[in-house]
Amino acid sequence: MKDNEGLEKKVEKAITKERRYEDHPIKPNALALIPFVVFIAVYLGSGIILDMSGMEMAFYQFPAPLAAAIGAITAFILIRDSNFDEKFETFVKGCGDSNIIIMCIIYLMAGGFAATCKTMGGIDSTVNLGLTYIPPEYLAAGVFVIASFIATATGTSVGSAAAIGPIAVAVAEKAGIPLPLMIGCVMGGIMLGDNLSIISDTTIASTRTQGCAMKDKFRLNFWLTLVPAILTVILLVLFGGSETAVSAGDHPFSLIKVLPYLVVLVTAVAGANVFAVLVGGTLLAGAIGLFYGDLSPLSFAQAIYKGFLGMTDIFFLSMLTGGLAAMVNKAGGIAYLLTTVQRFIKDKNSAELGISALVSITDIATANNTVSIIINGEVAKRICYKFHVDPRRSAALLSTFSTIFQGLVPYGAQMLIMVGFANGKVSPLEVLPYCWFIYLLGISAIISIFIPFSDGFIRKDPWNFEAQKPQSQVDGSHEKAALL
Repeated sequence: MKDNEGLEKKVEKAITKERRYEDHPIKPNALALIPFVVFIAVYLGSGIILDMSGMEMAFYQFPAPLAAAIGAITAFILIRDSNFDEKFETFVKGCGDSNIIIMCIIYLMAGGFAATCKTMGGIDSTVNLGLTYIPPEYLAAGVFVIASFIATATGTSVGSAAAIGPIAVAVAEKAGIPLPLMIGCVMGGIMLGDNLSIISDTTIASTRTQGCAMKDKFRLNFWLTLVPAILTVILLVLFGGSETAVSAGDHPFSLIKVLPYLVVLVTAVAGANVFAVLVGGTLLAGAIGLFYGDLSPLSFAQAIYKGFLGMTDIFFLSMLTGGLAAMVNKAGGIAYLLTTVQRFIKDKNSAELGISALVSITDIATANNTVSIIINGEVAKRICYKFHVDPRRSAALLSTFSTIFQGLVPYGAQMLIMVGFANGKVSPLEVLPYCWFIYLLGISAIISIFIPFSDGFIRKDPWNFEAQKPQSQVDGSHEKAALL
């Protein structure tokens, strides 16, 4: 009997401890942030050293997951509030957090879909479709629109830069359009798409860390993006035209090969389960490829797996960063950072500015928008619940501001890839003045903090902070809210 009573007390004590952890009554500890600092220092420092030595793509040579692993090892060494087994358990729980695992699986599915579409000719058809019907005087604007669509459909700004970059540079040279202007068009387009895409790393990371639906984040980002995109097109029509023919010959395309992108985009925005959307899109792309002979059953399987492998870096990075964050959080690092940030936050507006500033500064340091979101996701979520910022709004800000600075840092992968296609004829600093869309998006996002013009639907369906979901999902009116 005494043994049972003792066991019950132990269980109750463990439950109480877990509840205290969930309620975050953790004592702030600045030293607990050192592992995070080591992670960023290794990642950033290696890039600076390699860049000074003249290596191309210097900031992307040292594997980011390895930098996260070094940060985790530092946490094991420095954090002394528990023994090794307890620290390891905390680390594994962080790696295996449901949001982290869901995020990683979505990465794999998105990679398989994108690789299958590329292999069966979807990207080529999309680019050629645009070039076939764009008049010469609207070339720059047309390239911006094409880049936007490809990035939105594929979910990758880097992949979109690699796909459309050579064509854009060739078109600029043949049409007499200044290379910095054309590269600025592509940079704006691919960052627009990266920010909007349902299957981009930034969307997946921002929505999973904030606990909201992708379609809601898309709707917020759409209204933030709409006016900047329209203004950019108008500016490019006025200042980016050409009277020269694009190029000799035809640009063969197949409308049906563009279909998987459209299906995935429409069904995801409509609110369908993202796993079902990506699996269905992959099967549709594969079926089209098989029908046209671009794929065989074996090459279809290989394309999917190649897409999986293409996501291994971000997969491992997300898991390791999740484990690192759990250790830092338990030791009081996140609580210290949150306490420090809150000194500058007085209300909801300053809270949104704080979230935007955190992810922007981190992206400048790491030159990786997904990494920036993952690092700041937990702090942003805490700020949301402290100052009643709608998590859907937070997800949109995390994605938008990380995207803005990712498109502007001269050492970002997207910029380096695009400038590389110019073969030394233009530098990143020459391109920056022409990234019109990115600057306009920044202005739009800042204005939205003080004048919430993009938040109409979330005001109709406010966030229930106690239930941690939209009110419509609490009172059973989810279907009604979806129609608003």
